[in-house]
Amino acid sequence: MSIVVTGATGHLGRHVVEQLLEKVPAEQITAVVRTPEKAAGFADRGVRIAVADYNVPETFDGLFAAGDRVLLISGNEFDKGRTGQHRIVLDAARAAGVALFAYTSAPGSLTAALADDHRDTEEAILASGVPHVLLRNGWYSENYTEQLAPVLEHGAVVAAAGEGRVASAARADYAAAAVAVLTGEGHENTTYELSGDTAWGFAEYAAELSRQTGREIAYDAVSVEALTGILTGAGLPAPLAAILAGVDASVEKGELAVTTGDLSRLTGRPTTPLAESITLALKG
Repeated sequence: MSIVVTGATGHLGRHVVEQLLEKVPAEQITAVVRTPEKAAGFADRGVRIAVADYNVPETFDGLFAAGDRVLLISGNEFDKGRTGQHRIVLDAARAAGVALFAYTSAPGSLTAALADDHRDTEEAILASGVPHVLLRNGWYSENYTEQLAPVLEHGAVVAAAGEGRVASAARADYAAAAVAVLTGEGHENTTYELSGDTAWGFAEYAAELSRQTGREIAYDAVSVEALTGILTGAGLPAPLAAILAGVDASVEKGELAVTTGDLSRLTGRPTTPLAESITLALKG
């Protein structure tokens, strides 16, 4: 039996593998990657490395074994049909007879276009009959704190979220929840709505940035159309810019402010406060 993590060298996947190494022997972990060189550090520590690509079905042939516990970290190639990519992994897992298939999905409250592929993937998982866990990950604090350069340059947090609030948490928190599921018992056929313990607004975010940097950072609330234009002007493809701006519209409607407590219950500790994520980002 192996614990198999796809996308293992991505932002979330690395956290998951690192935390698994604190819980189980390295030889019980399989890291699925597209570029093995990026996983050299894991290989040196005894993790099994498997090379596979969501876009190439045959690379998943024989990758899984009966009794494996699998974490499918959702793809980030919005232009390549993520549902189809996810089905490739799901079909291989079902054929192998895995014991558990966990998937990083989107919050059930999210109506933005970003959630469409996740909903379709969830339907495929439920129809497959594979023992599953749906990890409906809320927003990552790093979605904001890793994009501080333009904020600090212009002295403004720009968003189309109005007075909406976000119950974000750190990637490490969501990774800990995945590890709890992959190493624990009794999670089969369960859906977890994961989010930070406390929701925050963008004016609060700007104020905390001001406090920590000693600079005046304002919150500039703009329209969805204006934000889409700003993002495309910064070089993002128009479809992706529209998707991201659509998330802000959902934030304004309160769809990412839901706090269920599932994340802190799974991990056994409070989620990481936004202020702490800001501090870490500023140090980096």
